[in-house]
Amino acid sequence: MIITSINVNGIRAAVKQRSEENLGMLPWLRETKADVVALQEVRATHKQSLAALAPALDEGWHLSAAESSTAGRNGVAVLSRREPDAVRIGFGSAEFDETGRYLEADFGDLTVGSLYLPSGDVGTERQDEKDRFRAEFGEYLGTLGRRRRKAVVCGDWNIGHTELDIKNWKGNVKNSGFLPEERAWMSTYIGAGRPFTDVVRELHPGTPGPYAWWSWRGKAFDNDSGWRIDLQIANNALAQHATAARVERAEAYSLRWSDHAPVTVEYSCDMP
Repeated sequence: MIITSINVNGIRAAVKQRSEENLGMLPWLRETKADVVALQEVRATHKQSLAALAPALDEGWHLSAAESSTAGRNGVAVLSRREPDAVRIGFGSAEFDETGRYLEADFGDLTVGSLYLPSGDVGTERQDEKDRFRAEFGEYLGTLGRRRRKAVVCGDWNIGHTELDIKNWKGNVKNSGFLPEERAWMSTYIGAGRPFTDVVRELHPGTPGPYAWWSWRGKAFDNDSGWRIDLQIANNALAQHATAARVERAEAYSLRWSDHAPVTVEYSCDMP
């Protein structure tokens, strides 16, 4: 079973990006071996997403999506080789369930979540929003992790968990995305003795990265000055099956179709 997660930075842009060279998101979907692809920052209505992905859907993919109540913002989705048995939008939050931040799809005894955790800015309402989301979603994560069924939450967490997850971590210790309280929150749910395992880190221990986000600006991509904020965290029932993980980094800056790269994990269990 292969699961991929990718922040597409706008599904319509990702489909058009590099399309004239046959190198955009749609060609990637034709080539990938993934059974499930979790998408974040879709930034489109469900109707617009269906239109953008029409060629892929015609080729057999199924789309489950949660759009935001605010036009052009957020949005998460799951593309799958087979239709899910059930789909749930949100995690029981009166404030966030309509903001296009979280969606789950069930396939047999497997739950795949797609998460787009808010970004923040210290000292602003955006950070307050991020903190409120963390508090509510953390409670839900604890519940999800205790279930007996296999579960993985994929997505853009907008938090670098450890110093190995940001190239310039020293320059970001006071910035949103690497604040001590954010990192401590991650540690509450991820790690030894916790409900979830960061399977990419588990398979790449003790080494910087592999990064999956680089700014469009400057030489960040060329210098691999990135952030590892795109994670797949699996509960114990699934994490034990993780065998390989990779970031599908473009060969050159000019070949990117998002400012993020796909994060792909192979699991030894079969797709339900």
